[in-house]
Amino acid sequence: MLNPDYILGLVDGEGSFTVYVRDPDTKELVIRRVKVEPRFYLKLNERDRDILYELKDFFHCGNVYFQRDTRKNHQNCYRYEVANRGSLNEIIIPFFKKHRLRLSSKKKDFDIFCRMMAKIERGEHLTESGLRSLYNLKKLMH
Repeated sequence: MLNPDYILGLVDGEGSFTVYVRDPDTKELVIRRVKVEPRFYLKLNERDRDILYELKDFFHCGNVYFQRDTRKNHQNCYRYEVANRGSLNEIIIPFFKKHRLRLSSKKKDFDIFCRMMAKIERGEHLTESGLRSLYNLKKLMH
């Protein structure tokens, strides 16, 4: 059974808060169908995948995916990921606001992530200036 302190340690070490933001200056055809994609995820070696399923059960959201890695000296892994904006805003963000991360770099990324999510909720990502603002914030993340 997972508890908040265990989850904090796990996320401090292996977790990530990120927002994929399409470069507003690119003129190339972009494969992604959306301009911004917020994500919370955690990757672990495939032998530790059961912990990721426990995270999914703990938060009652997200999915666990197999992630093949063909790079030399790397192993296949599993990834727990929450991409649904409602789940991010209603479950993930409140949890990490209540139970603060300990690593300064992870805290910084989480704080930026929260700022970006607030902008997305206000629809700022739908304007050119808002997309540029999100893109510039993303560059501040680890």
